[in-house]
Amino acid sequence: MPEPGSKKYDTRRARLRKEAERSGISDQDANRAVNEELQEGDDWGSRGPRTERGRGPKGERPSGSD
Repeated sequence: MPEPGSKKYDTRRARLRKEAERSGISDQDANRAVNEELQEGDDWGSRGPRTERGRGPKGERPSGSD
C-alpha cells in the first residue's frame, strides 16, 4: 500500500479533500478530516525499512529484529 509522502497517497488525499470541500466543509476542517481518515486506515502506514541497509548498522539493530 502507498505510504505517506508517496504520489499515490498524495493523490488519494487530494481527492478526499476535494470531496470534503464540495460537501460544504471549510478548508481547515477538510484538511483535519482527511488527515485523520488516512491516518486511521492501517493500509496507509509506513512499512518500515525494506532492505538490510535501511535497518541501520548491524551492531546498533535491536536484537529481536533478525
